[in-house]
Amino acid sequence: MTATDPYQTVAGMTALNNICMLAIAGVVLVSFTGCEVESTKDNQRNLVKEATSEVSKTDANELVLIQEVSFEAPIEDVWKAYTTAEGWTAWASPKAEVDLRVGGTILTAYQGEIGGSNTNTLHIVNYVPERILTLRAELSRNWPEIMQEDAERLSNVILFDEIAEGVTRIQSYGIGYSDAPEYDQLLSFFIKANEGLYQNLRAYLETGARVDWGQ
Repeated sequence: MTATDPYQTVAGMTALNNICMLAIAGVVLVSFTGCEVESTKDNQRNLVKEATSEVSKTDANELVLIQEVSFEAPIEDVWKAYTTAEGWTAWASPKAEVDLRVGGTILTAYQGEIGGSNTNTLHIVNYVPERILTLRAELSRNWPEIMQEDAERLSNVILFDEIAEGVTRIQSYGIGYSDAPEYDQLLSFFIKANEGLYQNLRAYLETGARVDWGQ
């Protein structure tokens, strides 16, 4: 655990916030309730981090794409951005339909209408509201051959965590990738594309700005 670990930071600031020195009738008293420190808001902002990405390898020689980002937004807003059509179209796709249930789907389209040949299908494997969302993409012939071979193993596990009041962290784990050289370029592409989407998501959550899809 590093010195900048967010949980340590929160714990330290909480301790400071709970101690307030009051001078009453010439006597210094220590109060442990109702005291706030000016830096509370600054501390929350310090927990808001840009996206980081890394690829790790499991003992089974499978690759894991790990991405983490945090936003100055309550967890319910971040959850809705991932699990409603209103949310998806704000940052991830111009058109979307969401059937939020185990076995449900998230359908998106960048061109044409939902249900057409350009529809992307994400299957909802499981979810716990405001905690976890696991998705599996339906891979058509348009996807790289190596991904079609690994299709049954590929999933995206997304963890939602409110690490401070009004600050939410997302940890995304792309799992099931085989340790094949073809993935070197593919994962680099996914990292760049996803980090761009996280920028869209930040703008939406923190300023209300929706992507102008030009449609």
